[in-house]
Amino acid sequence: MSDKLLVIGETRDGSLRNVTFEAIAAAKKINADGEIVGVICGDDDLESQANEMIHFGADRVVTVKHDNLKTYTSEGYGQAVLAVMNEESPDGIVMGHTAIGKDLTPKLASKLEIGLISDATEIEADGDKVVFTRPIYSGKAFEKKIVTDDVTFATIRPNNIPALDRDESRTGDITAMDVDVTDIRTVIKEVIRKASEGVDLSEAKVIVSGGRGVKSADGFKPLHELADLLGGAVGASRGACDAEYCDYSLQIGQTGKVVTPDLYIACGISGAIQHLAGMSNSKVIVAINKDPEANIFNVADYGVVGDIFEVIPLLIEEIKKMKEEVKA
Repeated sequence: MSDKLLVIGETRDGSLRNVTFEAIAAAKKINADGEIVGVICGDDDLESQANEMIHFGADRVVTVKHDNLKTYTSEGYGQAVLAVMNEESPDGIVMGHTAIGKDLTPKLASKLEIGLISDATEIEADGDKVVFTRPIYSGKAFEKKIVTDDVTFATIRPNNIPALDRDESRTGDITAMDVDVTDIRTVIKEVIRKASEGVDLSEAKVIVSGGRGVKSADGFKPLHELADLLGGAVGASRGACDAEYCDYSLQIGQTGKVVTPDLYIACGISGAIQHLAGMSNSKVIVAINKDPEANIFNVADYGVVGDIFEVIPLLIEEIKKMKEEVKA
């Protein structure tokens, strides 16, 4: 078992992403008795984010502040995190399997010459061993891996390992570490977000997704309304993106985002294998399609055979009624 585990935190718009807290919980699963040390990089005051990591289970946090860490670059964050690793000499490292995690962790593993288990969906203790489960072949099969090296390095898929309960009474040391972040070959001048405002698609608990059956950009409006009512996010199949009904930032599938929400509502999606690879591990799948032979029904927990332009408005109306009854 490990004595010290690092959890690399990830921020967005000044706040920690939920997958950071899930990574802390994953570190606890790897070794409940080990020291959990959070790592946060940025160019602003990082104390509030550090305290959040402690409230969610970290024992202490190391912060690295530098002007070259304002926005993520693999060179900048790589130098900062590697410096912390060299100082702390951890027995385990955990991070979210996000866009940043998928870019940063292989480079760190290569420099450290250690193995990397990516996209873990489950972690189990088996005696003195820790078993990691991860999907392969686009989610059609799963493999179990055991680390035999001295250092355990893993990324976890968002929405699979529940975060620990937040406890404001938890306290821990916050240490600022000076790292000279230099040799930055990539400079980010401006970040333009095309993703929809609101809930982060990769971390959403509810996703309402549209396919070619939505027929137009206007056809996505009811889906946005339904997602807002449910506190979720809107996604899309590649077919809908190719048809320019929505931006590719919403694409879910083998060449898009992989999501595992509590509830996935597929609207007008046929269920091509490439799309299923990105959402088939959702906890509950509801499919709405007027074609009773659509492949999406083979993976759905609940299916509605009908026109989405008739079903979705009825669903929205019923949810509004339920919310009014709750308020009353």
